[in-house]
Amino acid sequence: MKKTFCLILSLALMSCAQGNCRSQRLKDSAAQNPAEVEATVPQAVVAQGDRVRVFKYDGSKQCNMGEVIPLDKMKQELKDIQVFKAESKADGLMHLAVCGGSTGRAHVFEIKKTQLEAAKKLGFREWTFD
Repeated sequence: MKKTFCLILSLALMSCAQGNCRSQRLKDSAAQNPAEVEATVPQAVVAQGDRVRVFKYDGSKQCNMGEVIPLDKMKQELKDIQVFKAESKADGLMHLAVCGGSTGRAHVFEIKKTQLEAAKKLGFREWTFD
């Protein structure tokens, strides 16, 4: 039983040890048809050169102890900074399971890279979790 579990675990860990399999498929097909690949890549990746994503945690806490700040209300905190895309998503990190602990949910906003410092002054941080 332990051997089977260890085998399954090691196979799962090694399955994509060389990187993201989807990104490799995209790279391979880019040589064949670049326009097709661009259509399948998320907009945030395509606009990566001049845009950046920033975030703030939404205030949610485990066991419903926190008060969630609505996405639109947090977007207003960005004031004069142009927002191209806004979404709520998990940071993907492991969080200690305890009432009152962070859920890892955050509001993420795509803005111009030139406005990153202004957003940081407003308490936002650069999104680096994807």
